[in-house]
Parts: sequence; C-alpha cells; structure tokens
Amino acid sequence: MGPGLAPGLVLRYDMVFVPDPPLSEVILGAGSGFPRAVPSDAVVGALGLLLPTDLVQASLLLTIFTLGAAGAARLVPGGAVVPGVAAGLCYVWNPFVAERLLLGQWAMLLGYAGLPWVVAAATRAHRARDLPRLVVSLVPAAVGGFSATVLSALVAVPTTVLRGRAFPRLWRAACPVVLLGSALLVVSLPWLVPALGSDARTDPAAVDAFAARSDTPFGVVGSLFTLGGIWNSHAVPAGYGHPFLAAGRLALALVAVAGWVWLLRRFRPDFGAGLTAAAATGFAVALVGVVEPGRELLRALIEGWPGFGPLRDGQLYVAPLALLQAVGFGGVARWLWGEPARASLNERGAQGEPPMPGVAEGVPFPSARPRRPWARSDAVAGPVAAALLVLAPVVLLPTLAWGAAGRLAPVEYPADWERVRHIVAQDSRPGAVLSLPWSAHRGVDWRADGRTVVVLDPAVKLFERRVVFNDDLRVGAGSGVRVVEGEDPLSRRVAPLLDPERPYEAAPDLPSRLGELGVRYVLVERAAADEITAATGGADHSGKNMFWGDLPGVRTSHHGDDLLLLELPDRHVDAESANLSGLEVTGWLVTVGAIIWSLVVSGSSLVPMRPGRSAGAVSREESFK
Repeated sequence: MGPGLAPGLVLRYDMVFVPDPPLSEVILGAGSGFPRAVPSDAVVGALGLLLPTDLVQASLLLTIFTLGAAGAARLVPGGAVVPGVAAGLCYVWNPFVAERLLLGQWAMLLGYAGLPWVVAAATRAHRARDLPRLVVSLVPAAVGGFSATVLSALVAVPTTVLRGRAFPRLWRAACPVVLLGSALLVVSLPWLVPALGSDARTDPAAVDAFAARSDTPFGVVGSLFTLGGIWNSHAVPAGYGHPFLAAGRLALALVAVAGWVWLLRRFRPDFGAGLTAAAATGFAVALVGVVEPGRELLRALIEGWPGFGPLRDGQLYVAPLALLQAVGFGGVARWLWGEPARASLNERGAQGEPPMPGVAEGVPFPSARPRRPWARSDAVAGPVAAALLVLAPVVLLPTLAWGAAGRLAPVEYPADWERVRHIVAQDSRPGAVLSLPWSAHRGVDWRADGRTVVVLDPAVKLFERRVVFNDDLRVGAGSGVRVVEGEDPLSRRVAPLLDPERPYEAAPDLPSRLGELGVRYVLVERAAADEITAATGGADHSGKNMFWGDLPGVRTSHHGDDLLLLELPDRHVDAESANLSGLEVTGWLVTVGAIIWSLVVSGSSLVPMRPGRSAGAVSREESFK
C-alpha cells in the first residue's frame, strides 16, 4: 500500500471514495440501473459514520491482503509457518491482485480474499448446524457484491459436491449443496433483488472489449496461466511484460501446480478435488472469450439473458487458479522444509493434538520431529531454500510494492465538491443530478506531483440522490475506440438530448426535456469540459456551460473554479423520490439479520478452519488418568 496509507483518498478507475460518503436509499439499491456498487457503497457509507473515509478505505484495502493471506496459509497441510507464509504471500502478491487493484476493483478483491475461508467452510458443511459457518465465510463476498459472490460460488459448489471423493453419492451431497445455496442466496439479497427488478441490459458487444488479452510473451493462454491477461492495458504493473520476469512467473506457476499435485498425493485434502475442478472451470471460462467461436457463444448467451453478462470479463475467473497455485506454492515450501513423519489421524487424536484442516481420515500427519529428505550434512539446505522461496512472488513482481510503484497515492478533493454537495443536500425536492461532461471517467490532476489519475466520475458517489452520467465504456481497440453501451436505462434516455451533433443553442426546450426525465440539477466539471472544448476546437457540446446561462429559467447555484452547479426551473421537473421497495427492504433485513445471527452462533468473526476432534478422541490429560 505504501503511500496509499497516507491521509487522503486513493482514486483509481473503479475505486472511487468520496469524503463523508452518503448512506441513502439510492446507495442501498433504489433506482433502475444495475446495482454494481451494492452493497459495497452502503458498507463504506456505514463505516464512514464511525471513521474518517480515508481510514475506512485503508482498512478495507489492508483487509484484502491480511484476510486473503491468512486464509491461504491455513489451507496448507503441515502446520509449519514458512509454507503457510509462502502460500499467503503468493495468494495476495500476484498479477491477478495487481491488475485488479490497479483497475480499482477493491470490492471484488475483498471477495477474492474470502475464497480460502469459503473453501474451508464448504469442506466442513455437513448438516444444518454448519450453516452459520458458511454464512460467516461469505461475508467478504456479501460486501463485495455480485462479482465477489460469483467467484465464491465458483469455488464453493465443486468443493461441496466433490468433497473428499471424486464421485460422491448424490444423497450425501444433497444436504451440503442445499446449505450452500441457502447461504449464497441470503448474502446476495441486497444486490440480487434490485438486479432482478431493474430493466438494465447488457451490451453483447462488450464480449470483445472485455476478453482476456496477452500481456506476456507467452500469449493469452500463458498470460492467464500466470494469472495476468486483464483486458485493460492501463491496469498492468510497470515492467510486467519484461521477458525475464515473465519467464520467472511462468516457472513459478508451473512449480506451484507441481506442488499442488504433490499435496494431493501426499495429504489428500478434502477440498482437493473441488478446488481443482473450480480452477479448471474458471480457466476454461477465461479461455472462451479468446477465440471467435467462444465470443459468439457468449454474445448469444447475453442476448438471450443479461444475467450472463458477468462472463464477459473472462480473466476474472482465474481467481480459483490463483488459490490453487498459492496452496501448491506452499506445498513446494512444505516439501523443501521437510517430509513429515507418519502419524495417523487416530494416533494424533489419541495424543490430544488437533487434526489438520481438510485432511482425510488416516492420512499421515507431521509429528513433532519432521524427517527431512536431505542428507544429514545438508540438513539446513531445505529450510533455507524454503525460506528463500517465500520471496519469489515479490522478486518476480517488484512494481506492486510501494503502492504499485507510486500509482496508488492519495489525493484531496477540491473544496468545490463539498460545496455543491451541501447545496444539493439542502434541497428536499426530488430530482436527479446530471453530471457533465457526458463521459464515464474523469482525468483528475489533484495529486501533488501533477500526474493525472483516470477515475470513474466521482459525482456518482457524492450525492444522496440519483446521479445521471454516461455509463458507456470507451475501450481502445487497436487504432480505434470501441464503445460498450451502458446499462442504465435513464442514461440511455438522456443521451440523445446531449448529442454532440445537435447544437444546444437551437434547443431552447432542453431544460424542460431534461426535467421531464427527472433531472433537477446539472453539475459541470469545468476542467474536463474545457479540455474537451480545446480538443474540439471550441465546438464542445458535451458539457461546456456557456450556453446554459442563455436557456430560460436555468439558475446558477454555484460557480466555482472546479465545478459549476446549475438548477433547472422547478416547473419543468417531473421527478419522484427514489425509494426502496418493500421487497428490497426485506432483502436487506434478511441479509443483515442472517450475518449477525451467524456471527453470534459461530462465536467468532472469523471461520474456524480446523475441524473439531472426533468423538472418540480423548485429551492427553484424560489418557493419563
């Protein structure tokens, strides 16, 4: 994190935090667009009532690394510290985390950090009393929203079905699957209910824009196997494609997979078959968008049902492979550290020692004195090699250090942003805020070093009321630009009124037409509008504010150095307050209540990852009596 822990807010593409974030019904999911930021924005708003926003952001980002590393470490059989550290560091210091972090997808990464805990809970889910443990393990996914929940389901379902055996009897898997489905449904209600009730749609053309791409010398397949290949070239760490570093990461991935195979043969963990299936499935999904027949299939699926939209971003689904490689990397360190002496589960339980997580009955366990495979004269070589191996992820991806080589640096919002928020908040009348220029992203130059940061329009997170902005995504494609149509139906209705080919001066009815769509305020970011005006030779129609003052009834509410806030005539505005439906309120109550109940019943805010002793085991003290 480096400089990102300093005072201020880190802004980067989708990672948009604002000072004193609101907690309103719009933030909770009211509106017609797809609830991509539900419930993550609501969690940030709730935490913002207790802590400064920069501290909230830093805590959430640090949670990603600590929770993910701790979970991956506990999945490595053997109990030794160094193998666990190797797995934990490999899981949170890899190209997948780096690229998603530079894309600003912190909420999804929070769900990624919870995957090891989901695997452990799914492995232990046998009967109804295990439901609280499942729900608690899914809390990071619940906060992260739909992408995080999809990843959790991808690893949890095969882990539950294939637990401990490759071909289980259906009746044995039925109860755990029902429990898992119930837990996933309960934690998904805040975003699932408004998503099903919205009329948002997904552009099938986005399949080409979001398909995995090659960012190493080994092509798309090699890039995905090394956990890279993200669609946005600006989210790639500096120096990532250097042949030497890329070759080292490929070698590390191959070694990690070999370590996973060794763990499967040596310890036979109950989650082995499930995690293997999840990694293979996710890798296959990532590859579908690489070839034209696969892209045609995805486009057909999305046209048939927008719910297939998450499959567009194929690289997202290598997350289970990242967990498999991390645990396998810990297995390599375990092998270097020393082969454990044999002691069966029953023998260990009779000695009063707790069994290891997810290891099948009768599998050898480490004793107090591990037997290393090295010659007596080289007894130190193995542990030293294992300790040095821990540093391999950092050495092969050095530019993730210190806030991704300074790219994750905090900024301070100009004072104008707080002023316009206060003005709009004082108005109790309903009506949306139209954000201009008509573009999804902004290039802000608020950093002390003068570098511009590309970020999603901060106005979207600033106000308690609805914000209408251009949610079309412009993606570079060779020498041109591919436009992916946005999902918000209201934005699609506003867009024709802001057609750059249509002079505003010839449209005196613009305020009334915007008012009919529920717009009350127009917010213009002056710097961005001026840049567009300069680039178009002074003929900008995307947000230049000169014409607004000439339109009848438009009033200037704030005229600052950074922002211009205009109010449309009240007689034109036909707007209703955005309120949560009864079903959406019920969804929130069920989810929050279930999480609180699960935390209380399980007795911990973290999931116990070591199964309890069998009924036949006795403590060491009892064995002496």
